[in-house]
Amino acid sequence: MPVPLLLLALGTFAMGTDSMVVAGILGPISADLGVSVPAAGQLVTVFALGYALLAPPLATLTARWPRRRLLLAALAVFSAANALSALAPTYGLLLATRVLAAAGAALYTPTANAVATTLVAPERRGRALATVLGGMTVATALGVPLGTWVGRADWRMTMWLVTALGLAALAGLAALLRDLPEPPAAPTLRARLAPLRRGPVLGAAATTLMFFLAFQSVYIYLSTAVLGATGGDANRLSLILAACGVMSVAGSWLGGRLVDRLGVRRVLLTGSLVAASAFTALPWLGRSMPGSLAYATVLPLAGWAVSVALPHRLASLDPASAPLLISLNSSALYLGTAAGGMAGSAAIAVLGARWFPLAAAALALAACATAAATTRDQRTDPRTQATRQQQHTPA
Repeated sequence: MPVPLLLLALGTFAMGTDSMVVAGILGPISADLGVSVPAAGQLVTVFALGYALLAPPLATLTARWPRRRLLLAALAVFSAANALSALAPTYGLLLATRVLAAAGAALYTPTANAVATTLVAPERRGRALATVLGGMTVATALGVPLGTWVGRADWRMTMWLVTALGLAALAGLAALLRDLPEPPAAPTLRARLAPLRRGPVLGAAATTLMFFLAFQSVYIYLSTAVLGATGGDANRLSLILAACGVMSVAGSWLGGRLVDRLGVRRVLLTGSLVAASAFTALPWLGRSMPGSLAYATVLPLAGWAVSVALPHRLASLDPASAPLLISLNSSALYLGTAAGGMAGSAAIAVLGARWFPLAAAALALAACATAAATTRDQRTDPRTQATRQQQHTPA
C-alpha cells in the first residue's frame, strides 16, 4: 500500500477525532468555561454545520489549486485552528475556532479522497477510498476514546493531541506526496457548479443525507437504545461502543473490496437493507448484552461499507469534478450528522425510548429506495463505459 495513502488516512483520522471527541469532554469544557453542558454540546453541532456549509464553496473556490498545495494548506488551517481551540479563553472564541477547524476539514477530506483515487490502479480505487475513509472509522474506534481519556482532567490537552496529529500528517505529506496530476481547468464558476445540477448527483447526495440521518439518530442515543442491556453501567456501554468502533473499521475495509468487486449499486442497496433490518431489530436486541453486541457487530459493518460506496459513486459520475462532488457528499454526511441529534430526540419523544430506532429503519429504507431509483448497475449499463474508460486512463 502506498505510504502517501496512509498519510492521507492519518489526516482523516485527525479530523474524525476532532469532529467526534468533543462529545466526550463536554463536562470538562462546561466546568472550565462556565457554560452548561448543552451549550458545550453546540460545539459539535457548529463543527458539523460549518463543515457541511463550507465544503462545496471551498471546493469551488480552490478548484484550480494544485492538489498537493491544497492538502497542505488545509492541514495547516486545521492544525492552527485546533491550537487556537486549546488556547481559547472564552466559549465564544472556542466556537469561532471550531468553525475554522471545520473549514480546514472541509478543504482536506474531499481532496484527500480524490487524490487517493489517483495513487492506485483503477481497479483498486474502492480500496484506496476505504483506506482514507478508514481514518474516520479508526478515529471512532481509537481516536475518540484516546482523546476522551487524555482530556479527562484538562480538555485542552485533547485539542493539543488533535493539533499534533494534524501536524504529523502535514509533515509526512509535505515530505512524501509528490507528482500529483494538476486539477482540470474550470474556466468559470458556472462550469465548476454544472455537475450539481445533474439528477444523479443530487440523488447521490440525498442518499448520503438520509442514510447518515438514520445512522446518527440512533448512534447519538445508543446509550438509551441499549439501556435494557447495560442497566446504566458505563463499562457495559463502553464494551458496546468499542464493538461498534472495531466493526466500523472492518466495515470500511470490507466496503472498499466489495465496491471494487460487486459495484457501488449492490453495496448501497444491500448495506442499506441490512442497516434497516438492524434498526428494526434493535428494540428487541437492545434488551440484552448478547443482542446489543450483535447489533454493534452488524450495523457498523453494513453502515461503513455503505459510507465507502457513497463517495465512490459521486466521484465516478464525473471524475474531472471529483473533489467538488466528494465535498458535496461530505456536506450531506455532516448535515445528516448535525440533524441526527434532533431526529433521534424527536423519535424518542414520539415513539419512546425503546421504539425510536424504528424511525431510523424507515429513513434507511428511504435511502435504499433513493439509491435504487438513481443508480444503475455499473457493470452492465453501457452509459458508464465512457466514464470507465476515462478512469482506466493513467492519471
